[in-house]
Order: sequence, then structure tokens, then C-alpha cells
Amino acid sequence: MSPAPVVDLEHAAVHQGQRQILDEVSFTLAAGEFAYLIGRTGAGKSSLLKTLYAQLPLRVGRGVVAGHDLRRLTRRSIPALRRQLGIVFQDFNLLDDRDATANLRFVLRATGWREEAEMAARIGEVLTLTGLGERAAAMPLHLSGGERQRLVLARALLNSPRLLIADEPTGNLDPETADDVMQLIVRLAAANGMAVLFATHDYRIIEQFPGRILRCRRGRVYDERDLVVL
Repeated sequence: MSPAPVVDLEHAAVHQGQRQILDEVSFTLAAGEFAYLIGRTGAGKSSLLKTLYAQLPLRVGRGVVAGHDLRRLTRRSIPALRRQLGIVFQDFNLLDDRDATANLRFVLRATGWREEAEMAARIGEVLTLTGLGERAAAMPLHLSGGERQRLVLARALLNSPRLLIADEPTGNLDPETADDVMQLIVRLAAANGMAVLFATHDYRIIEQFPGRILRCRRGRVYDERDLVVL
């Protein structure tokens, strides 16, 4: 029997307030699978991602993410879902008054970690994984753009997520740095069996790192594997 998908949406509708953004959204994403989410600005990519991590409620259809039923979430249960997710944005949203280690420790404490030795060990692991082992004491403003995005990725990996949600994470990076970050994401996803849903406008990235494509268009989400002509 195959394991349950990490993301399983069926006939779901995505709303911003009372306005419907997407309708009849149905797709699954398996452990270790990498998929791009593409579409024009305003097509609904970010709204779909926000629904997956419960910033927007799912009111229509079925949705299960990392074993959590999106229709049954409460304010108390949302943190349990988000501990199963890693989220990376275009904007770094780092704490500029704390070094790399303290940025990561802040997240661990916020997600329930208490033992200093365990936190130090996990911080060391993710900094090494993301190539920042020698930058543990660096302040964010002293890191390059690529290093800051690596720190954001390290932050997303702290709780060993089942799903990485990436919303235009390479949008502020030059092509060479973007490729370095992409190589890291692809490698870590494959090594850890982590599903990735990667929203982007950058078709160069898609050409360099081919993957499954989900396209937001005219209020729907289309899997390009199922379509001959869009």
C-alpha cells in the first residue's frame, strides 16, 4: 500500500475573504516530489500556498496537508500543521539584531524546543546542511543575498518538514546565486524525502531544473502532465 500523499486537494476552492480566487483545485503531491507552481501575477499562486499553510481557511472541497485536514483546523491545531512545513519567501524576514544561530534558536523555541543541547545540535546540523557552518555567528546584514536565503532555508528545515513551500525564493537573487540555492533545495529534498511546492515566475529556473508543473490559469490549477495544449 502506497503512503498517503503529503498534499491531497480535491475539488477545493481558494478564497481571499469572500472573493473566490481558484475553484475545483485537485492535485496530490507525494513525499520527495518536486513541483513548480506557475502563473501570471494575480493568478492565485500565493493564495493557494497560504491555504496550504492555513493562513487562509479552506471552506470548500477537501484538503489534507501533512496528515492535517484543512477543513478541521482550529487556532490551537494550526501550529501542529506548520511544524510539519518549511516555508521560504522571497523576502528573508530575518531578525537583523541577532546572528544566524540566534535566528534559528528563536524559531526552535517558538516551536516548542526547550533543551539547549538539542537546539545547539539541530542548529549545527542545518547550518552545515545549507553550507553555513562557518557563518553561525554572522549577523544577517553581513551575509550575502545567497547566504541569507540559505539561512532562511536552514530555518525552514529546523523541524524536518514533510513539505517545503517556497514562494518566489530566488526572486531577489542573481542567476548564479539562484542556481546555487536551487541546487541546494533539490538536493535536500531528495535526500530527506521532502515534498516541494515552488512558486516562481522564473522560467529560466524551470529550464535549468526541470520538474512537474502546476499552472494557475483562469481560476483553475492545471497539471501540465495531463494537458497537451494549454
